[in-house]
Order: sequence, then structure tokens, then C-alpha cells
Amino acid sequence: MKRNLTSGARTGAGLTCFAFALVTMIGVRPLMAAEAASSLDIAQQLNEAFVQVAETVSPAVVVIEVAQKPATARFHRDNPLWELLPPEYRRQLEEEWEKESKEPAPRGEPRFNGSGSGLVIREDGYILTNTHVVEEAEKIKVRFKDGREFETASVWTDPQSDIAVVKIDAKGLAPAKLGDSARTRVGEFAIAIGAPFVLDYSVTFGHVSAKGRQQIIPSFGRDSLGAKMDQDFIQTDASINPGNSGGPLVNIRGEVIGINTLVRGLGTGIGFAVPINRAKDVAEQLITHGKVARAWLGIATGPLRESRLRTQVEDLKNGLVVDLIQTNGPAFKSDLKRFDIIKAVEGRPVANVQELRDAIRSKKIGSTILLDVARLDDHGGRKDLQIKIKTETWPEEEISLARRARSSDTEATPTLGLTVQTVTEELAKEFEVKKAEGVIVTEIQPNSPAALVGFKPGDIITQIGQKQVKTPRQFREAIEAAGSKEVTINFISDGVAESRTLKAKTD
Repeated sequence: MKRNLTSGARTGAGLTCFAFALVTMIGVRPLMAAEAASSLDIAQQLNEAFVQVAETVSPAVVVIEVAQKPATARFHRDNPLWELLPPEYRRQLEEEWEKESKEPAPRGEPRFNGSGSGLVIREDGYILTNTHVVEEAEKIKVRFKDGREFETASVWTDPQSDIAVVKIDAKGLAPAKLGDSARTRVGEFAIAIGAPFVLDYSVTFGHVSAKGRQQIIPSFGRDSLGAKMDQDFIQTDASINPGNSGGPLVNIRGEVIGINTLVRGLGTGIGFAVPINRAKDVAEQLITHGKVARAWLGIATGPLRESRLRTQVEDLKNGLVVDLIQTNGPAFKSDLKRFDIIKAVEGRPVANVQELRDAIRSKKIGSTILLDVARLDDHGGRKDLQIKIKTETWPEEEISLARRARSSDTEATPTLGLTVQTVTEELAKEFEVKKAEGVIVTEIQPNSPAALVGFKPGDIITQIGQKQVKTPRQFREAIEAAGSKEVTINFISDGVAESRTLKAKTD
């Protein structure tokens, strides 16, 4: 009896465990199914969000067709953005130009041989796009998704930001909702809408890969790298291709956070957009005043961390070294000197050219800016100073330089990372050097071979290998003749003859 009771107890316990397990299993399956259903719902909601963004924003996006002036290629090889185009697209453009040159358009009829995208920002016909889309255009047409077409009545461009505004005679347009790019976070969804390769209203999506990208566009001139162009890009892996330029980069809420501007190689997932806050500010000035007024100091600088002076001021981690002071600029009238280290503007630390430009641009024209500066003497001593400079408007001649890539007296060598010009009395005075036969270094690309071996703006190159150089063309030819071999460059730096050995080309 006892044995039976025990056996019964064991049997009862077993049934109890089985029942518990069965109930548990029955309960888990609905739970798993519920979780799966919930995940699917979330995916469907996200999918619907993308669809709604495309449907909401696309009516404010336009396709821009451009007829270039007869003597102007729509994207010339001297354009600063040319080198950033994918090789296959450059080749395609060259083939089209050759074809067009053999098949001229009938007299009086413009040939629409360029295209891009744009964005309606006001109901009365103002449209935002890129300068490089509409620059040098003879005629511009704007086409909406519903098929309506307009010819532009007015065009304003700002080469430094690559932002432009076109005006059409229309009322009651639906402008896009502009977001706040300052609040955009890395990792957010990003949606690009435009007309890549003339494929109208293509929608691609990805993420915001980075913010504050600088030194993306190379510059060729007397200033430091990129200093004549605004460079503060949003980087995205949303697919951007030629033709997307001028179109919007949008967040998941349908707010425009940037204007798509550049792509670095097709299929690389590296595209760049001008932040909408900057584009909006430029657009408002263009519409109101017809141009953008920027405060200007007339200096060129380089990061302290890449300067030979950094070993003399080890307590300073960031700052900008003044490489030159232009004689026609406001800084020339101040106590600022070449090789001064700018630590801060109005108490706001600066570590790169873009931060310096942003700090200056926020000031009104004619206002006085206070610079915190460290100055070194010949004996290794240091003074910390505060220097006042009264800002002036960026002169028109400097703006025109921003639009020009290479000129006959300028040569840029990307593989070495330096730009040279013919030595003139004016340049010698600006760089505070004694005029000599040769070519003067006007620009050094950070972390380039030339920068790493100690070249700096103001150095005068006199000889490459066994060849004397007196013009930028001779300089280029000597570098090309060196091929991939190492080449010895003789130059004068701070009045002292020196030489450096560099590899002219990377393999």
C-alpha cells in the first residue's frame, strides 16, 4: 500500500510536471507568434514611413535642365569639382562633348545638355539647387513631377557654398519642409530624391554617415586648402549620383536636412550634402540682396598640429598658424603677424580653417573681432596676445578666385600636395619673402608628401632634379618627367637654401 501510494505520488508529480510543461509550451508559441507579428508590424510601419516621405517630398522636387552657352562646357575640366567625379562619368561627359561638337544645335535653338535637381523653398517660385548645376547657363528649364514646365526668370549663385537659387513665374507651389541640420544625428536614416543620370524622381535611402566633413573640395589659388569654399558637409551612404546635385537629403520625418552636392566614386556609398541650415542662410541672402556678404580677414592658415611650430608650444593642442597675410585684407592693417598662432576667436577655440571661417562669418561686416594669439620670437620665447581686427566684406576679386580652378600662372600637384605660382612682387610681399627666380608655394595640402617633409607656403622652388624651374609649367613638366622615381627638389625657405627628396607619383 505504501509502495502504491509512493508510486501514485510519483505518477501524480509526473503528470503535474507534464501539464506544466504543456501549458508553458502552449503559452510560448502564441508569445513567439505575437513577437513575430509585432516585428512584422514594425517593418511594415518603417516601410510605410519611407513611402510617405517619398510621396510627401517629391512634389517639391524639380528636375532642372540646362542649356549651356555655346562657348562653355557644362562641367569643364578646370572646375574644382571635376577631379571628384567618378572616372566613368568623366569619360561619359567627354564623349558627349565630342559628339555635341560634331553635331551643333540648329541656329537659335539651345541644346539642353546638362541636368540636375532642385527643391522648392517658397510658394512663389523660389527653388534651391547647386551653383555647379546652373552656372554659365544660357537657358534653364524646371520640370515638376506632375509634368509642368517653367523657364527660369532669375538665377543667383554663390560659388563658395555651391548653393544657387532660381526663380520661376509661379504661385501656389508646395514648398518642402526644411529641417534643422544642427539637430541631425549620425546614424539617422537619410533619403535622397533627385534625377540621377536623367532618371527622374529616383529615391534612395541610407544613413547619415558623418557630419562636418571638410577639405572635400580641392582649391587652387593663394589660400590654404579649401579656404575659398565653404566646406561643412553631411556625409551619407544614401546612393547619390550625377544628376542628384541640388536635390534634397531628407530625414525619416520628411524634413530636408541637406542639399545633395557631391559623390566620391559611383557605388562607394560616400556622398556629400550641404547642411540645410547653411543652404537656407545663403538662399535668404541671395534672394534679399542678390549676393552673400561674408566677413573676411585676408589671411591663410594651417593647423598647428601639422606645423613645425608645434614642438615649441607643446601645451597648445590646437590652433591655426598664420601662413600669409594678404596686403589687400583687413588683417594687414592690424598687429597680426605671419607665424602667429590663432588660439581662439572671441574666446571660442579654433582648430581648423572651417571653425575659423564660421567664427568670422557669424560677425557683422565692419565689426571688430578679438583674436587670442600666441607669438613666438627667434629665441624660443612666447607671448600671449589679444589682437583686434575690423572685418570687411570679402572682395569681389577674391570671390572670382573661388570660381577659378587653375590659371596659366598656377599649377597644382595633387600627388605631392602643393600648389605653385609664378613669383611676382605682389606674392613675394604677401609671403614676406625676397623675390627669387623660381615658383612660389602658395598652398600645402595637410598630411601630403610635401607637408610631411616640411614644405610650407612661401617656399620658392628653384630646381627639380637637374632642371631649373621658373614657371608653373616647367614645374609640372619636371614632375611628370620624374615619373614614379624619387626626385630632389631644391628650394629657398626663410632665406635659406634647402633640398628635399620626394616621390613624384604614388604607385
